[in-house]
Amino acid sequence: MAYLSIKQTSEKWGISGRRIQVLCAQGRIEGATKIGSYWAIPEKAERPKDERIKSGKYVKTER
Repeated sequence: MAYLSIKQTSEKWGISGRRIQVLCAQGRIEGATKIGSYWAIPEKAERPKDERIKSGKYVKTER
């Protein structure tokens, strides 16, 4: 299996490298592995759906 670096993945998906690091740390990129201080992302990994709040408001679901 071939792996890509964060920089290569950011160019492929069109998002920042920092965002990819966050997604890896949250476990949202399937198959991403940390080797030392670097992330190895599978070449065939798909970009996860953006689940951040886009309205600008935090909506509380529980009180």
